[in-house]
Amino acid sequence: MRQHFMMFAAYNQWANNRIFDAAATLDDEEYNRDVGAFFRSMLGTLNHLLVTDRIWMKRFTGEGDAPTALDAIMHRALPVLRMTREAEDQRIIDWVGGLSDMALAGRFAYMTVSDMRTVSQRLAPALAHLFNHQTHHRGQAHTILTMLGKPSVALDLINFQRTPEGRQYA
Repeated sequence: MRQHFMMFAAYNQWANNRIFDAAATLDDEEYNRDVGAFFRSMLGTLNHLLVTDRIWMKRFTGEGDAPTALDAIMHRALPVLRMTREAEDQRIIDWVGGLSDMALAGRFAYMTVSDMRTVSQRLAPALAHLFNHQTHHRGQAHTILTMLGKPSVALDLINFQRTPEGRQYA
């Protein structure tokens, strides 16, 4: 099971890099434009992904800063947001790499952000949610790009598995 999550941590990093490469082609107006997406703009969507990863990693590890609002803007400037995203992706990879199958089968408890209640659940399904949530919102970022007339970005897991860094998971 650990290898499965290692694959998703590496894929997550790869896909985030591709989305940030594509976002870097946007001018400031496009990057900030409210296109009606759930988090309005590319700025809002990319920040949301970082916010929620920080929240989940705080829940998982008990360490790090976690915003208290799902729509928090941690960084407005794309280069700073990207550096922070890259550091968070590496943090996720390192943490997942240190997990044992026993830890993945275990439970943990945390407080929700939206309605402030305590939840106890197994770690593996919660970690699967973290990666699935990333995929969901990267899809929205992809849609924002195409709405702005930018080229499509291939983000399929199989494409990652065909890269040099992803072949070990194929």
